Amino acid sequence: MTSPSFQRTLTLPASLCEQAAQHLEQAARRTVDGAGIPLKAFRSAADSDYTLPVSVVEQAAGCLLVLATETAQTVRPSALRATIGVALRLRDAVQAVHQPALTTRFW
Repeated sequence: MTSPSFQRTLTLPASLCEQAAQHLEQAARRTVDGAGIPLKAFRSAADSDYTLPVSVVEQAAGCLLVLATETAQTVRPSALRATIGVALRLRDAVQAVHQPALTTRFW
């Protein structure tokens, strides 16, 4: 269950969105399930100041991890690290949104 205090969108750096779009294109070419929606969103991210729905960012991270798993034996290690790195940065952004805000009150 999602708390209403959690954000529904998040703003990502332009460079991360561009990298994610490139990797999602590879995922779509390899027909990774669920890559289409995040690919469209990340391709048009500049139109919305790089603000994307949290669920789409989460789905993109999952797709990139699937892509990394499927290509681990066939791509250069640097390409694999790049794909995993983008996936983890997306996942970290989602997790940061879901963490409760820190308060200054002491318990």
